Amino acid sequence: MGMRRTGFWTVMGMLLLSGCAHQQTLKVDNADQPYRIGREDVLDVSVWRDAELSRTVPVRPDGFISVPMVGEIQAAGKTPTELAEALKTGLQPYVQEPRVTVIVREVNSTRVFVTGEVAHPGAYPLRGRVSLLQAIALAGGFTDFANSDGIVVIRTDGKGGQIPVRYSDLVSPEGENVILRPGDTVVVP
Repeated sequence: MGMRRTGFWTVMGMLLLSGCAHQQTLKVDNADQPYRIGREDVLDVSVWRDAELSRTVPVRPDGFISVPMVGEIQAAGKTPTELAEALKTGLQPYVQEPRVTVIVREVNSTRVFVTGEVAHPGAYPLRGRVSLLQAIALAGGFTDFANSDGIVVIRTDGKGGQIPVRYSDLVSPEGENVILRPGDTVVVP
């Protein structure tokens, strides 16, 4: 009976120590990522020596594009090279040794969202590498009631999770800035 009780309290202690965290905290990864096609981007699909299959196509809100002979194919989330390979595979029954190139003509999908106690909350386009500090500046800076040391970046890149950030760490000489990714939401409490 004593062993059961000890086991019960051990399990209960572990559960209590684990807490009830619903979101995992992410490690900051500022490495460059390959460009992933997103909804509302515009693509040039070129099939070598076949002008009738080559065209400019928008990525629809559902993430698909429509291409002759292939039909509908998922584009959002793929790199241009991955999409070109998928189109090549889809064209093989109709075209002998198809050579497909995908070029992103217009980037319309990469945005970050800044909300909470900033002067101008909203969606902001990501053009190149944008840091958290730059996104806060784009949003007009903090309001008088902002808790600048309680900032959270919510990352929705498939892994989910939150990155807690202190503004005082961002502006310190040894502080590391967070490079934002498409779809990130910056919350300033």
